[in-house]
Amino acid sequence: MSYQHCYQDGSPIDLPLGKVVCVGRNYAAHAAELNNPLPEQPLLFIKPGSCTVPFKQSFAIPNDQGAVHHEAEIAVLLGKPLSGKVCAEQIMQSIIGYAPALDLTLRDVQDKLKKNGHPWELAKAFDGAYVLAPFVPAKTIKDMTNIAIELRINGVVRQQGNSRQMHWPIIRLIRFIAEHFSLQAGDVISTGTPSGVGALQSGDQLELSLRGHVQWVCSVRQENSA
Repeated sequence: MSYQHCYQDGSPIDLPLGKVVCVGRNYAAHAAELNNPLPEQPLLFIKPGSCTVPFKQSFAIPNDQGAVHHEAEIAVLLGKPLSGKVCAEQIMQSIIGYAPALDLTLRDVQDKLKKNGHPWELAKAFDGAYVLAPFVPAKTIKDMTNIAIELRINGVVRQQGNSRQMHWPIIRLIRFIAEHFSLQAGDVISTGTPSGVGALQSGDQLELSLRGHVQWVCSVRQENSA
């Protein structure tokens, strides 16, 4: 299923999907649940746009690479490029939308890669590894320091978080990224996951929301299943 940026009302956003810049260990409780220390600076990795699929009806997970963990995250869509030293006002003018997303991780694969000191791409950049819902227009969210995200699986709350709990707040995070490499219109910043990550199963029913703004429902299926 191909992906195209769009707003929650279904209207398309005329921007290409570039890269997805992800941050690890941005919530203290999540770092603790995986026995990881909080980093001294943002821990970044990049998912290619090609791994993104829309959060609608259903999405597929690999069935032969061990556990596939869900990581619910607040995604930020950029509508203008950012590069070098940028100020908070420039960043706020660049942000055009917020959405709930799932950063999927092949956890068994990642654990093996980390043990051997290898990069994580095999665990983080596989096809379908980023499940992205439509965007809420940025102007409708008055306070980016108080955005709540929630994931329910089969009716049970599995993850809850709020942007005020981030170790690296959104503005500070994007400023750091832009100082190190250029961000383009259409790029997505995936801001980290709260605690409660766990394995997905085929047939799971998911409800993913930015509480008070938007909620999306879909199901999980295994690759090659109808």
